[in-house]
Amino acid sequence: MVAKGDMVYAWTNDAGIADKAECGGAVTGLWKFALENKIVDAVFTVKKGVDLYDAVPTLITDPADLEKTAGSLHCGTLLLPKLIKKYLDGAKDKKIGVTVKGCDAMAMYELAKRKQINMDNILMIGVNCGGSVNPGVAREMIEKKYGVDPNDVHKEEIDKGQFIIEYEGGHKGITVDELEEEGYGRRTNCRRCKAKVPRQADLAAGNWGVIGDKAGKATFVEVCSEKGAELLNAAQKAGVMNVQAAEPKGIAIRGKIEGAMLKLGDKWRAKDFGNLGTGKERLDKILKETSRCIKCYQCIDQCPICYCVECSTKKPELVAPGVLPVPFMFHLIRFAHIADSCVNCGQCEEICPMEIPNSLFMHAQQVELEDLFGYKPGADMSLPLLALVDEKSERARLGKTGSDQIYLNVFTPADKA
Repeated sequence: MVAKGDMVYAWTNDAGIADKAECGGAVTGLWKFALENKIVDAVFTVKKGVDLYDAVPTLITDPADLEKTAGSLHCGTLLLPKLIKKYLDGAKDKKIGVTVKGCDAMAMYELAKRKQINMDNILMIGVNCGGSVNPGVAREMIEKKYGVDPNDVHKEEIDKGQFIIEYEGGHKGITVDELEEEGYGRRTNCRRCKAKVPRQADLAAGNWGVIGDKAGKATFVEVCSEKGAELLNAAQKAGVMNVQAAEPKGIAIRGKIEGAMLKLGDKWRAKDFGNLGTGKERLDKILKETSRCIKCYQCIDQCPICYCVECSTKKPELVAPGVLPVPFMFHLIRFAHIADSCVNCGQCEEICPMEIPNSLFMHAQQVELEDLFGYKPGADMSLPLLALVDEKSERARLGKTGSDQIYLNVFTPADKA
């Protein structure tokens, strides 16, 4: 029996899943068990579409269909929580199991705080994520850097610092560092990411730390909640899942891998944020880049934090309609509403037809706000900064001070005021 905080190796007894899945098929096996036993009404996950560059979100209610979702898709750049809010009524009256990356888990909590997702009906299995690759970039990268027709590739993976492809007649790996220095590799937001193991989920699973005779044949699972423990214990008791304690050496290796990924995230943050500059230099760069905006609203539609029924960017008194370049107020409103809660999912940048680095701008502000106020978005159900300010009482308080300097009245510590 496992309990919250335990670290174990797990693998399925389902031969069909074990044959198609990776690392023992624990994630797919657990979802199949959860569906068969009505622990969840449906599983929301991703499956391969026409090829491995085509990740398709799919809602599964038939346990037999779960085999189609086995394995990983690093060239899939989807974010699932907003789809749950938009198309599945935020899990209001249906229990949904969801496979999540770090940014998925963070977005799930941010939407739950805004009462857009019912976390009581959500069961999450998190997967380690070293980053994802834009499908278009992946195709170009494989053709130019690997000298392989991308249509011939039948499997890809990120392992031991390399992006590895398998194709008819062989396999080839190139270090992620080399690829990224040449403008390929992971998406820029993924490079800066430090949510590599989504422990906000009920279970956090992956291959990091599986050693010995279980290497490649079992999944490393961290039990992160009581719900996660109940699911794993029930599956083991039913005989569909094998579980054994993780090797201490494997736990140490897992920690080292995660630590290396976090250092890499720090490196890219320093580089990307440093290139933005500070003060007026940064503002000028943002003004220049955002001047290409055509106000298609895709950044808002895809953002897991944007949820307002009445969007301020559509108010003519704030953002004049029919004007190009789009007034900068459009972007200022987005920064003000979202920056404190940005989960660095990259969707706003991924979808932008004008290739504006929206995610970089938002993430840079989020990190600075986190340094100032200590609020870490998506870590738990703690409320974001803006939720702590009551506008009417704050206006009244500022009025009594005799000063309209918000910095002096709000952000200056009391002992220095």
